[in-house]
Amino acid sequence: MSGGDPIAAFRVEAGDLLDQVEQGLLDLTHRLEDRDLIDAVFRGLHTLKGSGAMFGFDALASFTHHCETAFDRVRKGLAPATQGLVAVILSAKDHMRALVDGDGTGLEAAGATILEALQREVDAAAGAPVAAPSAPVRKGWRLSFFLPPESMANGTNPLMLLDELRDLGECTIVARTEKVPALADLNPVECHVGWDVELIGDISRDDIDDVFLFVMDDMELTVEEIGGAPEAPAEVVDAPAAAAAAAPDAAGPARAAAKTGESVRVPAERLDELMDRVGELVIVHSRLSQLANGSGGDMVLRSISEEIERLVSELRDTMMVLRMVPVATLFGRFRRLIHDLARETGKAIELSTEGETTEVDKTVIERLADPMVHLIRNACDHGLEPEDERVAAGKPATGHVRLSAHQAGGEVLITIQDDGRGINRERVRAKAESQGLIQPGQQVSDSELLQMIFHPGFSTAAAVTNLSGRGVGMDVVKRTIESLRGAIDITSTPGEGSTVVLRIPLTLAIIDGLLVRVGEGRYVIPLAAVEECLELSLEEDLRSRGRSFITLRDRLVPFLRLREMFETGTKPDPHQKIVVIATGAERVGLVVDQIIGSHQTVIKSMSPLHQDVATFAGATILGDGGVALILDVVQLVLAGQHQEERLRAVG
Repeated sequence: MSGGDPIAAFRVEAGDLLDQVEQGLLDLTHRLEDRDLIDAVFRGLHTLKGSGAMFGFDALASFTHHCETAFDRVRKGLAPATQGLVAVILSAKDHMRALVDGDGTGLEAAGATILEALQREVDAAAGAPVAAPSAPVRKGWRLSFFLPPESMANGTNPLMLLDELRDLGECTIVARTEKVPALADLNPVECHVGWDVELIGDISRDDIDDVFLFVMDDMELTVEEIGGAPEAPAEVVDAPAAAAAAAPDAAGPARAAAKTGESVRVPAERLDELMDRVGELVIVHSRLSQLANGSGGDMVLRSISEEIERLVSELRDTMMVLRMVPVATLFGRFRRLIHDLARETGKAIELSTEGETTEVDKTVIERLADPMVHLIRNACDHGLEPEDERVAAGKPATGHVRLSAHQAGGEVLITIQDDGRGINRERVRAKAESQGLIQPGQQVSDSELLQMIFHPGFSTAAAVTNLSGRGVGMDVVKRTIESLRGAIDITSTPGEGSTVVLRIPLTLAIIDGLLVRVGEGRYVIPLAAVEECLELSLEEDLRSRGRSFITLRDRLVPFLRLREMFETGTKPDPHQKIVVIATGAERVGLVVDQIIGSHQTVIKSMSPLHQDVATFAGATILGDGGVALILDVVQLVLAGQHQEERLRAVG
């Protein structure tokens, strides 16, 4: 998006407005009498209509006007908010997004269908009883205002604003010309005229503010209630001028507070490009550090290297923060999905979320959206029972889907949990046997059996529905999560529900690592997973043969000999080290020949030939130009467990 493209800027802002409208509508489904929510939805529609007309999106402005009018009746207490009206406006919101993204071509029929449904809802609500509005009825208002001088040049038509005021009620308008300059000083593109307006009718202050929504911050406006005291704030003046006129001791904090809330919208591709440059800088610094340490004691070069290391580290941390976004941006998308699934399935479904402030790399968030849609659809379609079955089983009639997120070391755990019927093991096993995934009578663990549902074409649904049942989707979920260097854990209790946990790395770009040597090869262990490092003497190594356990603070900790797992063919160093890592609740030691030190690791993807090697999460370039593989500690521990099971079976 170019910063100078007003249409692109409008589309971005319109997308944010539509998201806000959708969230307001979804909240409204649970609180139909909430006046604040009704006002918020109306304001969003009103703003979208006005800005759409300003930027030439006439089809959007015309369509949104009908939705705004319907909600205006609700806002003014002339009609009640109903579930049907909310559902239609949600559909209308999707149509508005299509109008924002395109030019409206080919969308006329869809828009007409939505407007017909909207009219039916409006007609149905016309005779329904309406709760008395909470706001007191006002007799009228007196207004006096001057628009910003540059308002007409920016696209504001004063006559249209006056027409909107006339539409509010009985209106008297008198022009004010005291600021009109002499002809020789007149700038024809500036607005010099002001107006005094008297409005009579059942009009709220919000109605007046909505008229001046796009010029409110910079205009001069005085509003006084007829028969009452001036409403605070009685005057809205140019904010920068007011700040400049403030006392010096008050101006400083005011400016600081204003600066705190400032933000800049940056295209995502620019962040990706900047991250690539930071990654290259990390690699170059690694080379510089190696030269400095091998320079024979050149303290100046070493000092410069350490200073650059500090700056690179701070730049990297700042860059990582810029890329991190809360999972609330992901979870918020699924409120609409649950609403639509409830209508499609006829089930009562409730969504709850936890840990929305947990932050994840923006690329991870983007790639998690589709897998989570599949998992939530399956939970609602396969997992949750119809209301009558739930009541018969002694459960609440409303099914519950819970999304949660929390950070554990260098991972974020995202959980999708439902309180449905659970996974039918017999049906899963029968399907797995019919597809040749396991042999009849073959012994498999419960976790391995449940993982079968992620095989391509695997479905236990009795019938194909619009939502699921074709065996398409769950294999895509597994591939996507694994492409993120993540893993999926699944548990299920019959009659109580299922839980799917997605284990996702915090970032896909740069991590802190511990560089180690095993044989002649160098490897990186993610530092977030490392708990401590110990020395393993040759005698203790020989003594632990056959049991692979060490006693650490009165606890037995299993360990894996990476030299044997990687089949290096080398003899162990006399002073081997054990790197104790944490994978979830489990602690495991990794035996290495040497700990080289900490290393800022720029993660590079594995080649297509090596993507199936699960024990490695990627590779990184070292300062000497060599390559070190990055260990996937979770998969490494699993591989070690399987190796030990095979050895026991042979023995």
